[in-house]
Amino acid sequence: MTLLYLVRHGETVDNAHHIMQGQTPGQLNENGIRQAEEVADKLKDEAIDAFVSSDLRRSIHTCELIARPHGMPVTTTPLLRERDWGSFTGKYIPELANLNDPSLWPDDIESLDALKRRAKDFMVWLKEQYPGQKVLAVGHGIINKAIQSVYYNKPMNEIKPMSNAEIRMIEL
Repeated sequence: MTLLYLVRHGETVDNAHHIMQGQTPGQLNENGIRQAEEVADKLKDEAIDAFVSSDLRRSIHTCELIARPHGMPVTTTPLLRERDWGSFTGKYIPELANLNDPSLWPDDIESLDALKRRAKDFMVWLKEQYPGQKVLAVGHGIINKAIQSVYYNKPMNEIKPMSNAEIRMIEL
């Protein structure tokens, strides 16, 4: 069994300004750095075998801060990237009136099926790369939700959103 510590990246400048980040690199703000440091302190005595992150900067930075007390490197994977929000990327979220009605979304947004396939691929990859190990993985709000949706076999809307730097445990 692989034990997954699933973490959402710390707060970013765009999170604080309600900007749809999607697959942009993103930058942690001071609060996000503090959040990651709090997770690092909380988990400093845990025997974590590997640290994995989305290949987007906001997640890498969060994971590096959490891994620092362990003196371990961070492995990145595009499987943990946030949902591709297409032409919604960079937009002010409160102005996206169509956000609650996917039938009105532009065609360039990553489909829920594609997102869930990527989540499943991540879990398969993780079990193959780190069998029987404890792995901390830093992802993003929607991909982390998709991972839990696939794992628990529940619709996405039944998975509680993760706050910045929140940790959830999953046994794969």
